[in-house]
Amino acid sequence: MMEICRSWIGHAGPRTRWRHLLTVVPLVGALTLLAGCGLFRDDPEQHEVGPVSTMPSGSSAHTLVVDGQERDFRLYQPANLTRSTAVPLVVMLHGALGTGAQAENSYGWNTEADREGFVVAYPDGVSRSWAVSPDCCGPPARDGVDDVAFIQQLVSTVADRLAVDRNRIYATGISNGGMLAYRLACDTKLFAAIGPVAATQLGPCPSPAPTSVIHIHGTADQTVPFGGGPGKRDNDGTGRNPVKIDGPPTPDLLGQWRTTGGCGAPATTASGPVSTSVATCPGGRAVELVTVDDAGHQWPGAAGPEPAAQRLLGLDPPSTALDATETIWRFFDAHPRTGG
Repeated sequence: MMEICRSWIGHAGPRTRWRHLLTVVPLVGALTLLAGCGLFRDDPEQHEVGPVSTMPSGSSAHTLVVDGQERDFRLYQPANLTRSTAVPLVVMLHGALGTGAQAENSYGWNTEADREGFVVAYPDGVSRSWAVSPDCCGPPARDGVDDVAFIQQLVSTVADRLAVDRNRIYATGISNGGMLAYRLACDTKLFAAIGPVAATQLGPCPSPAPTSVIHIHGTADQTVPFGGGPGKRDNDGTGRNPVKIDGPPTPDLLGQWRTTGGCGAPATTASGPVSTSVATCPGGRAVELVTVDDAGHQWPGAAGPEPAAQRLLGLDPPSTALDATETIWRFFDAHPRTGG
């Protein structure tokens, strides 16, 4: 979406720009993850994409070859990290229509990494989306792209080149990216915890390993409904951009992960529009659901899109009731893998 935004802003008159955006958006992907995504901001840092040979401090761009296909990701490493000390790794997964660069610009993870001392990876989905089930989402699902293999190789590559604490590897993401976080928890044992936002779980998940989960969701989300079932972008998994969203009600989904983890009954607290339901589990794990009343399909605490785009495209403004990035990191930090 950053490339679309650059051409839209820099090379067209006002009326042409709106027509161009309205023409392109339906073709790029099927889910809207533009609220709070920094739609009209350029990525200020430019890096040549090449093989991963070094992992410099700051923000850098890298390419892997997975299943014969080049796959890109960005990496942020705070300058003040001591390279001899193992640090956590967070994989931040953009939503449909997004990119790694957009996610890096939008959700504040670099600032959090500077403050708390960890590394963040921002992978790019093929055609700006992720395959999380046979019917979702977009061209990667249609073409059978193995995004789980990509993220596994990304984690392995970064961990081989940096001092990464293998017990403190985490995945978070919004919308389609949050769905991939669930898919990673279903299909791998890499992650100590996941943090989906405005997402659901799609496809089979027959025997997942117990995993800590924090899930953040707005109760007024119409794209990935809090109550489960299809949202307004759903096309029943048909056509060239299949999008079938048929996940369970969000509280039921978190109940499944409590059962998987052998967790106790959740305790719920409320602060204004934010309700938090936490269940403690064996091995120091936890399953937590954070709901934001009347919030839509967005990343709470992110910078929102320009008002004109918000109105024209029907985007949900990010809630200011919660800083999702800080909330997720606090949960991650408290829940490393313990082996219990």
